[in-house]
Amino acid sequence: MTGPRTTVRRTVGSRARGAAIAAFVVLAATVPAAAGAAGTQEIDAALPYTCLFPSGRQPATVRVSAAFPEQVAAGEPIEPSDVTTAVELPEPAVADLAALGATGVRAATRLSVGVTQGEAAAEATWRGTAETTELSGSGPLTLTATGDVPSVTGRGAGALVMTAGGFALDLALSTADGGPAEPGPVTVDCALAEGAPDGGRLATVRVGTGEEGGTPAPSGSPSGAPSASGTPGQPRDEPAGRQGERAPEAAEPAPGGAAVERDAPICKYDEKYPAGPMSLNAYITGYSNVNKLDGAVLVPPFCTLITQGEPQFEFFPDFSGATITQHSTADLWYRQRKQTPPFEGTFLTFDFTPVTATMVLEQTGPMTIDSHGTTDFAFTSTDTYVRAPVVLRVTSLEVNGTPLDVGSTCRTRTSLASPDPEPAKYPGDHLVLHGRGEQVTGEPATGYLLLSGGPLTGEVAIPAFTGCGTAGGENLDRLLTASVSGPGNYVKQIQGQVCFVSAEVPNPDECTPDLQPLEVPVAER
Repeated sequence: MTGPRTTVRRTVGSRARGAAIAAFVVLAATVPAAAGAAGTQEIDAALPYTCLFPSGRQPATVRVSAAFPEQVAAGEPIEPSDVTTAVELPEPAVADLAALGATGVRAATRLSVGVTQGEAAAEATWRGTAETTELSGSGPLTLTATGDVPSVTGRGAGALVMTAGGFALDLALSTADGGPAEPGPVTVDCALAEGAPDGGRLATVRVGTGEEGGTPAPSGSPSGAPSASGTPGQPRDEPAGRQGERAPEAAEPAPGGAAVERDAPICKYDEKYPAGPMSLNAYITGYSNVNKLDGAVLVPPFCTLITQGEPQFEFFPDFSGATITQHSTADLWYRQRKQTPPFEGTFLTFDFTPVTATMVLEQTGPMTIDSHGTTDFAFTSTDTYVRAPVVLRVTSLEVNGTPLDVGSTCRTRTSLASPDPEPAKYPGDHLVLHGRGEQVTGEPATGYLLLSGGPLTGEVAIPAFTGCGTAGGENLDRLLTASVSGPGNYVKQIQGQVCFVSAEVPNPDECTPDLQPLEVPVAER
C-alpha cells in the first residue's frame, strides 16, 4: 500500500496491494481449519496508523487482539482465534463523517498481515465487521470489528512470524431516518506509522521444533495464507485435494522456476498476451452431449486467461445487506490462438457406423464473466454467467476407419448458441454457462466461484456446418449437419482454481513456479 487515501463512492472496490477478490466472498469471512497447539499465546497490540479522511491525514490507533498457538507441528495449520480489531478515530475524523450528514456508521475492516518463515513470505488479509455505531457530535469514536481469519501453514520447521501491514476501513454511513448518507459508503485507507512497536509484529509461532528458529524453512511462500489477491481460493465441500486454501500441504517449488509437467497444455501469459495487474489463468475441462448421436464428447483441459473486474457493492437502504456485481473478461488460449487444443469424439452414426472427428473450439468475439450476488452478512449467494462466442471447427474425420477430407474451412456456420437470461442486453449467438455459489458465514462455500472454480453448466444448440469438403471431393456439410447439428445439448464444464499471476507473491498452492495454474480439474458427468 503506497499510502493512505480516501474514496467516497456508492460502490466500494479495493485494490489493497493489488488485491483481487471473488465477488461473493468479499463480505464473508474464511473459517480456518482446526489446529491443535501445545499452548496458547494471547496478543493485544496497539498500533499507530495514519489514515486519509476527507479533510486530510489523521492519526488513528488500531488495536489488534488474538490468540495463537505457541507451537505447532510441521505441516499443521496455525489458526488465529478470538480475533478483534478496534480502531479509534480521532475527533477530526468523526467530524468529517458527521459533515457528510451521517448519524451512524457500520464498519468493515481489512488488515494486511505479512507472513514470513525464513526466506519464505506471503500475505493474508484479516477481515472483520462491526455493529452500527452512533456518531456523537464530538470526541473520538472506537469501532470494534470481529471475524474469522484464514489459517496459515508453515512450509517446514522454523519460526513463523506475522506482522501487521496496511489497514483499511469500509464505512457504511446512515442518517437519522435509517437511510444511507450521501454521497454513499466511504473507504479509508491507512498506513502503519513509522516507529510502530516492533515494526507491527503481532506474533511468532514455533513450527516443528521446541526451539525458536529450528531447521530453516524452504524458500517460497508459507501455505494457507491467501495470495496478494486477498482470499482468492474460498473452499467448497469437496475432497481434500482441492481444498487448497484451508490447510494445504505445500509442495517444494521446482528448482529455478522450472515448468511442472502434467497432462495439460501450457497455460501462461506471454509476449503476445502479456499479463496485467488483475490477470488470472485457469484450466477448464468437461463434457458436452451430442443428442443426435446419443453420446458425449470430452473436452480435455484447456487454458483460459482471465482479466478480473473489480467487485462493486450496493448497500440496502437499511444496511441489512448488499448486492454484489462483478464483470470480468477472458480468452481461450492455445499456442497463441484463441481456441482450445484439438480433441476427438467417436460416435455411432445411424446406430452402426463409427465416426471419429477431431475438433477445435475457436473463440470469435469477447468472452465475458458476469457475477451477481446478494448478502445479508450471514448468507451470501452468487450467480455467474460465462458468455463466449465460439464456433466448432472440424479438422479431420474418419467414417468406419476411412479418412474423409474435410478441408481447412469445415466449421459451424455461426457460434454455438445458448438461451440467454438477458437476451436484450446480450444479443447474438453465444455459448452461455452458469455457475451458482452459496456460503453461510462460518461454513465452507459450495458451488462455483470465479477464483476457486467449480461446475459450470448450460445447454447449447449446434448450428449447421459449412465449408466441409474439398473443391474436387465430396461436400460433407449435409452429413455433419444431419449427424450432429441440433438444439438441447447439455454441457458441463469444471473450472479449476485460478492462479493470480499478478500477485506480488504468487501463491504456490495455486500457481506453478512458472505461473501456470497448479490445479488441473477432472471432468465430471
